[in-house]
Amino acid sequence: MSLTLMSRRRNGTSRDRRSKMIVRPAAPADLPAILAIYNEAVLNTAATADYEPSTLEARTLWYTERIQKGLPVFVMEESAEILGWSSLSPYHARIGYRFTAEVSVYVAAERRGQGVGKQLLPPLVEAARNLGLHVLIASIDSENEASIRLHAAYGFQTVGTLSEVCTKFGRWLGVVYMELRLADAPAPPML
Repeated sequence: MSLTLMSRRRNGTSRDRRSKMIVRPAAPADLPAILAIYNEAVLNTAATADYEPSTLEARTLWYTERIQKGLPVFVMEESAEILGWSSLSPYHARIGYRFTAEVSVYVAAERRGQGVGKQLLPPLVEAARNLGLHVLIASIDSENEASIRLHAAYGFQTVGTLSEVCTKFGRWLGVVYMELRLADAPAPPML
């Protein structure tokens, strides 16, 4: 252990900083920060296949759709600053997929690699269980090893890789699909 880390622990700065970090349900007032984090990812990463930054109007519609469907959107906040966000989205619109959702986790560029994603993913899993969902899906750029490790640490298993199905920044990208089965349960009866 480094002297700097030991010193911080003795002085409480490491613990104090962490105690100010909270994960909570997102509110409409968080949408500009959520939008800024997403748009940075659009412009600089392959975490999304979008090429163009979104608008506040579009992100407000995105948020409203999730809330109306009872799907969570969380933010991680420290000292009134949003460090990242996570959400559940319908996996597909067809009714047969109603017990499956897709997870999204986005972290502000300057906070990546600092454990923010590790705080944002567990509330999604808990919310999915509370909603009675059966499976969560993560669709991850095949070169995003940090995201693949994050999801694996919470029980997601790789179920397939699609090669060269996305293009961004002038190159072909693959997508790794990971899933987390929340419960072994018989299929529900027909509607």
